[in-house]
Amino acid sequence: MTSASEFSFPRHAVIIGAGAVGLMSAIHALDQGLQVTILDFNEAGSEEASSYGNAGWLSSHSVIPPVEPGMWKKVPGYLMDPLGPLSIRWRYLPALAPWLLRNLAGARRERIRRTAGALRTLVADARLLHQEVAQRAGVGHLIDTSGVLHVYRSRQHFDNDAFGWGVRRELGIEWTEFEGEALRAREPDLDPAFGFAVHVGEAGHCRNPGAYMKALDAYARARGARRVHGRARGFRIEQGRLKAVVLETGEIACDAAVIAAGARAKQLALMAGDRVQLESERGYHASIAGHQERATARTPMMVSEFKVIATQMEGGLRIAGQVEFASFEAEPDWRRGEIMRDIALKLFPGLPRDLPAADVKFWLGRRPSTPDGMPCIGYANASRDIVHAYGHGHIGLGCSARTGRIAAQLLTGQAPEIDLAPFSPQRF
Repeated sequence: MTSASEFSFPRHAVIIGAGAVGLMSAIHALDQGLQVTILDFNEAGSEEASSYGNAGWLSSHSVIPPVEPGMWKKVPGYLMDPLGPLSIRWRYLPALAPWLLRNLAGARRERIRRTAGALRTLVADARLLHQEVAQRAGVGHLIDTSGVLHVYRSRQHFDNDAFGWGVRRELGIEWTEFEGEALRAREPDLDPAFGFAVHVGEAGHCRNPGAYMKALDAYARARGARRVHGRARGFRIEQGRLKAVVLETGEIACDAAVIAAGARAKQLALMAGDRVQLESERGYHASIAGHQERATARTPMMVSEFKVIATQMEGGLRIAGQVEFASFEAEPDWRRGEIMRDIALKLFPGLPRDLPAADVKFWLGRRPSTPDGMPCIGYANASRDIVHAYGHGHIGLGCSARTGRIAAQLLTGQAPEIDLAPFSPQRF
């Protein structure tokens, strides 16, 4: 490990990406005394940014990768059903194949256990880490620490997920069960057909991810971070040392950089000497404004049957989730947004069946996903002045606070607070 004495201070770090990981990296780099430039072509927290529309979960128990034993048998169905909970567009299959084959190869119980153990170190205490930063940024009210629910039709359906919950128990994760009338009392607006749930008290959620990102951006800038609107195209590296981040219209001189560009990080990683496997895992949401008096998710809930999360945001009820694999530039299939809306109608019977179109808003985001379900965090092969920090898939918001701390530690030559070997960008 490089010692801090090998770096000259103050260092100027360019953070590429103004999403959750990038902003947390910027804030913690400022804490370390670095000069910081945040580079992105989107405004932080804007609807174009992936952080804007996620489900808001800060779930330190989200450690099971989205792959299961025998999943390869389901691939033909994913190809045949363009509107299923996981779909693959036919035209994209040849490009996706290397990623998909590696993903399916990891669908073994012992591999899943190892992945879960590694992810637990990264996402542990997510709600508390976010609470601390949010309070500093003046938006502590956006972080709720009261836990989340996993909802099932019955205890038998919960038992069908026994392997995943068993892995969580092995990692020290605890939960409380609610059944029948106890669940009705807790979630009176939920369809009574769902009769069993577990409450994970150590988790939390963000009440407005877009507003949270805007607040973190403002906080970083108030502390001296510079904001540049543009797109990174590569790096100028001389004798192993970073000299500049290259843009479309010039360059930003610097001596350190963090690649936190989410689903767009793959090409930048290559420019930094690392060939990573990273795909854009597209997810949709439907947000329903109003109607809180008739349909409210009092606790954020994962509904495994539909592969969605229902969260009561400041702006209304948000149904988010499912997976679509297609090229980054492919046009949205807004029928998937309609599916999210229809799931909301199934979950919350109090919603009007003729829900006004003006009350519903659809959105598409792109999760940066690796085939093994673990992010890329660590030094770049071409220069230790460049740090990888992306690929968090479904748990990017939850992981962002600790990932940002780790990125700042790596920028200043400190030992990272967790073992980064499982997250090595060179593992591919």
